[in-house]
Amino acid sequence: MSKAKFITFEGVDGAGKSTHLQWFAETLRQRGLEVLVTREPGGTPLGERLREILLNQPMHAETEALLMFAARLEHIEQVIRPALQRGTWVISDRFSDASFAYQGGGRGVAPGKLEQLERWVHGDLQPDLTLLFDIPIEVARQRLSNNATLDRFEQEKGGFFEKVRQAYLERSRKHPQRFALIDAAQTPDEVKADLGKIILSLK
Repeated sequence: MSKAKFITFEGVDGAGKSTHLQWFAETLRQRGLEVLVTREPGGTPLGERLREILLNQPMHAETEALLMFAARLEHIEQVIRPALQRGTWVISDRFSDASFAYQGGGRGVAPGKLEQLERWVHGDLQPDLTLLFDIPIEVARQRLSNNATLDRFEQEKGGFFEKVRQAYLERSRKHPQRFALIDAAQTPDEVKADLGKIILSLK
């Protein structure tokens, strides 16, 4: 294969992306690739501390967006760029598309402000591929109902997640060259079959 790739997994809470991420990474490793799995918010010691705050502490929507991008900058400079430069593939559970979906679509932060932050933090770095796990909100909510503990995002109402979902879909239409839409309402085996086809198509 060519140079190391940066792949992101996106979708509303309950879509099941995290369940398939490790399988995807392990399948790439079986093909002889070095793969780093990371997540947002998080991925660095500072990012993980910010994650605890972001997932549990109520705050202004724009504060939330700023903290997300602050954690992201640290993540890029400490983890993502160095890994890509040494030839390691990077798979991240969420990246900037999540900010446009959650802080933009869900919270109502102006897209222009998020675009400014995106250009500032990583204008020259974008994922090579973004896998968007799309699912009807009622199905995602049903899946989340099985969780014993929910963070403050997962506790949001269905209307919030419908806005998040629509923002994700709009983002995928805006950047069709890097998005692959996954029907996350399928069975796990069907989703893996779709992911397997995507892996085979990677150059």
